[in-house]
Amino acid sequence: MKLILSRKGFDSSAGGCPNPVFPDGRFLALPIPDDQSPIRYGQIQHQGHSIGRLVSQLTGKPAFSRKGAHLDPDVIEDAFPRQPGWRPMLGQHSSAQAHLVNCGVGQGDLFLFFALFRPVEKYRGRWRFVPGSRAFHAIWGWLQVGEVWPLDGMTEVPPWAAYHPHLHGERSRQNCLYVGSDRLDLPGVEMKKTGAGIVGRLTNPQRLTAPDAVQVTDWRLPAVFMPRPGQQPLSYHHNLARWRVDDSPDYCRLKSVARGQEFVLDLDDYPPVMDWLISSGLFVSPDEPV
Repeated sequence: MKLILSRKGFDSSAGGCPNPVFPDGRFLALPIPDDQSPIRYGQIQHQGHSIGRLVSQLTGKPAFSRKGAHLDPDVIEDAFPRQPGWRPMLGQHSSAQAHLVNCGVGQGDLFLFFALFRPVEKYRGRWRFVPGSRAFHAIWGWLQVGEVWPLDGMTEVPPWAAYHPHLHGERSRQNCLYVGSDRLDLPGVEMKKTGAGIVGRLTNPQRLTAPDAVQVTDWRLPAVFMPRPGQQPLSYHHNLARWRVDDSPDYCRLKSVARGQEFVLDLDDYPPVMDWLISSGLFVSPDEPV
């Protein structure tokens, strides 16, 4: 089984700002802009409200709500009107998809989505980032692969999937959809969770950026991620100079690459990472206690 740390959501280049963490600890990973998408920010819902105004206020661009939104990964059922049969999906193409193929990612493998976040607050009736607060990387959701649809060789898709941005505009020949499994299936344990979803609140187990980090790419990971002799490190992080032991024996530090979307780890080489996945609380849904 493979674990994929997948960068998805707003950042300084795609969208122009971090994603919001609200005062109650909940959060929203904002879909990046996409002129080829048929979906507009104003059509996407969060807790029953359009995110158009929120996006416009955080970016400081009033017209942002009318821009095309790349709703992908699409793992929240009530974020957009659905047709019967809808399932969560993740699209990928170009060099990032080629990397997933080269790493053998397929059915049963698990994507953990991470993004850049920063606390927000209401000020004079508008959302803004909390002055003096710092951005950080954190894991916000997951998708376990149930099916893989290579779109360049697929003649048609089910009607419920026709809205997806990867089916509109011009995408590369590597264009592909990963469809979520019905249930989360991890070896040796019954999770009783859906195959895709978002975490409850961004607490310590979800946070990647170290608490004392100067840069958001300075990650503090559980020690079980630390490469040992004979183990293949997390993809794009084969340079062992990027890794070091943390002051606490329970953690290690990683200087994460600044760019790149899909970082793959083969869990056959790292069995203790599976134990961490099961015990981490990552799969607690927003409506469950955390």
